Amino acid sequence: MDETVSEPEELQLESTGSRLRRAREAAGLSREDIAAQTKIAERHLISIEEDRFEDLPGKTYAIGFSRTYARAVGVDEDAVADSVRDELAAGDFREERRHAETFEPGDPARVPGGGLAWIAAIAGLVVIALIYVFWRSFLSPAGELPGPEAEDVVVVESAAASDAPDDFAAAAASQPVVFTALEPNIWVKFYDANGDQLMQKQMAQGESYTVPADAEGPQIWTARPDALQITVGGRRVPRLADGPVTIKDRPVTAAALLAREDSAPAAGDTAPATTPSQAPAQEARPSPSPSPSPAARKAPSPAPKAPSSPRPKAAAEAAQQPSPRTTSIPVVQPIPGADDEDSTDSE
Repeated sequence: MDETVSEPEELQLESTGSRLRRAREAAGLSREDIAAQTKIAERHLISIEEDRFEDLPGKTYAIGFSRTYARAVGVDEDAVADSVRDELAAGDFREERRHAETFEPGDPARVPGGGLAWIAAIAGLVVIALIYVFWRSFLSPAGELPGPEAEDVVVVESAAASDAPDDFAAAAASQPVVFTALEPNIWVKFYDANGDQLMQKQMAQGESYTVPADAEGPQIWTARPDALQITVGGRRVPRLADGPVTIKDRPVTAAALLAREDSAPAAGDTAPATTPSQAPAQEARPSPSPSPSPAARKAPSPAPKAPSSPRPKAAAEAAQQPSPRTTSIPVVQPIPGADDEDSTDSE
């Protein structure tokens, strides 16, 4: 009688986890078998057998897992569920891990400790520093950023500078190239880069020839480049040479001729500069009329030169100069004859 009384008391003192473990062992099942049958993780089965219901995801899971476990081992599942509820109510069970979405933002259980907060702050500063260095190295423009007005000026100037060469090249390629003969019978030959002849003749004075715009790499061959005036789009450019010289395979595209204009002045521009300076010199040369003739310079009187020029060269020059006056000396000689007659009469 005492044994029958003590057995219910022993059963009442036995915990829910112990009852389920004892029933599993009595049925000859392992935890792996129960886990495969109930689809409950083995770690949760261990928590139930050890009465660590706080390790389960929550109160609902603790009761549900225990009920399923009891059904698998043949124990009254309702009694087990009630026992679990009682143990949860009697124990100091906290439901901080029931569901992740059930935690409030200000829940103390979710607030990190002081050390974790410091680590997070330092990590944030490091990330910000890395972002700043990356931005300065790869994304930020070099130098200080100019103000709005300066930026507008730089953009306009750079755009104009970048567009100027393209516009100039496009305009130069479309301008007609015209050669005009300044003298008669100027032989010239034009041909393209493949050697195909475009024109060959002796150009008359004033005759013009326009290089075909569709010619590929036009070139010229002539011996009188100085007698050919060149215009590109109606604008005069320097001649291919300043004097008669044979040139061959000289490109005559608009771009090539305009490029020569930047490096050398036009021949037509230099000619007027030299012509005025040479004309006065040529006019001054044929005017020897005001200067005394050589005969006049060599006809000084012999009397003044005899005492003033002791040099033998001057005396020789004076002796070699036959003067008409010296031939008239015998004509004047009758004067001393008259003196002789007077002396004769006196005798």
